Amino acid sequence: MISVDALAVEFSGQVLFSDVSFTINENDKIALMGKNGAGKSTMMKIIAGAQNPTRGHVRAPKDTVIAYLPQHLLTEDDCTVFEEASKAFKHVFEMRDEMEYLNKELETRADYESKEYMSIIEKVTDLGEKYYALEDVNYDAEVEKALAGLGFKRDDFTRATSEFSGGWRMRIELVKILLQKPDLILLDEPTNHIDIESVVWLEDFLLNRAKAVVVISHDRAFIDTVTNRTIEVTMGRIYDYKANYTHYLELRKDRRAHQIKAYQEQQKFIADNKTFIERFKGTYSKTNQVSSRERMLEKLVLVEIDEIDNSALKLRFPPAMRSGDYPVKVEGLTKAYDNHVVFKDANMSISRGEKVSFVGRNGEGKSTMIKAIMGEIDFDGECGLGHNAKVGYFAQNQAALLDKELTVFQTVDEVAQGDIRTQIKNVLGRFMFSGDDLEKKVSVLSGGEKTRLAMVKLLLEPVNVLILDEPTNHLDLKSKDVLKEALLAFDGTLILVSHDRDFLQGLSQKVFEFKDKRVIEHFETIDAFLERNKIESLKAIDLSK
Repeated sequence: MISVDALAVEFSGQVLFSDVSFTINENDKIALMGKNGAGKSTMMKIIAGAQNPTRGHVRAPKDTVIAYLPQHLLTEDDCTVFEEASKAFKHVFEMRDEMEYLNKELETRADYESKEYMSIIEKVTDLGEKYYALEDVNYDAEVEKALAGLGFKRDDFTRATSEFSGGWRMRIELVKILLQKPDLILLDEPTNHIDIESVVWLEDFLLNRAKAVVVISHDRAFIDTVTNRTIEVTMGRIYDYKANYTHYLELRKDRRAHQIKAYQEQQKFIADNKTFIERFKGTYSKTNQVSSRERMLEKLVLVEIDEIDNSALKLRFPPAMRSGDYPVKVEGLTKAYDNHVVFKDANMSISRGEKVSFVGRNGEGKSTMIKAIMGEIDFDGECGLGHNAKVGYFAQNQAALLDKELTVFQTVDEVAQGDIRTQIKNVLGRFMFSGDDLEKKVSVLSGGEKTRLAMVKLLLEPVNVLILDEPTNHLDLKSKDVLKEALLAFDGTLILVSHDRDFLQGLSQKVFEFKDKRVIEHFETIDAFLERNKIESLKAIDLSK
């Protein structure tokens, strides 16, 4: 059992949260929820030991292993997949190397009676007790088995980690976690940048192979599947529910209804007593009663109503000119990097007003196809935009392309044209930027804020073709819901790449599946495709190996 005791964090006099206490029990699967900026990631970093609190402690039994997967992967690019995965045993290898070094030093020294010699002997003895108490493990074999179990081929072991997409790099980190056999796994937005099959694998791993888990995620389907307990961080304190996310929303609604009722009753009580005090103040026979009620009101603890994040991303795509019948056409398209073929002889025709999804595992060519359509890369075959196609393109790295030195206002002002320039503050306000936010530099914005700002830039001009490559990464649940509503109402052509099943559902009438160097057209909704393939995906990842 891991206990969080009276935790508090303050920044420049501002209280993020205070006096927070809870326990994490073996096999707990906890969703850490709350609006952006409530302190979820900070709390997770403190539990992981990556950040110190202002006050309070995190206590755990001796030898408790806590594994932490942050939002931004820390995988280095100067080693192979096998070398990176082997870092799971770094502490063991360091212990072994230090023992070998100290033993060699003992062999070369002759000062047998010195304090230094005796100190080395003590160190070797202590290290030996710890090292030889460890289970006898063939570490290389364990790394190979874990990598293979997570879908890596033997040829991948010697490839540089930099050659792999975000979803595969996530799997490398998960291999390291698996090999550590941790008592607690901490995951901060683990489904960002990973494909649907990776998410399905991760769900199965957390449910069936992990011990305790704490996860922060904006993927509603993921957290509903994985968690059985929800801790909400709000207004500097927490509420702890033994329920998954959907049930927690119902319980939170009930809690707030009770708070509102208690608040209204208390306000009436205060008003009645103030009326009494005003009426009888100065009346000799009522002096004691007046004084008593004044003292009572001074000591009264006011009922607080939990804040609700009422800010909303109100997307409205402006009307655009009519495109041709087929704004996107691809014929016999082949793309290869040296000897690596991404896809071959791909064909697709996307009609005006059609909404389609690109699905497939990371590395199968979804983003490559988009780059080909946009003319950003060379290829063999025919690919391009049709007559009058006016494209709005949101790439995976769109937020990272923002100029970090500009303010929020300047970022929009430099691309705005015509009458819209007089409405910049109103436009930004619709995207949850107001007041002092407008003067913030891009460099200090959170991932979600950068994504929203990049979306503002995208939507300043009317378009009739939207190409969105992972648009929901770093967006909170409310922002995703409003974006989805806007896309449903969009009357142009939509090409959507997303790993978020909940977001995808209901958004497209046709699916292009990228698999085994082919692009396969499915004349079915994304809902039907996901339902049909869910079982197959689970079978494809055989965790019993």
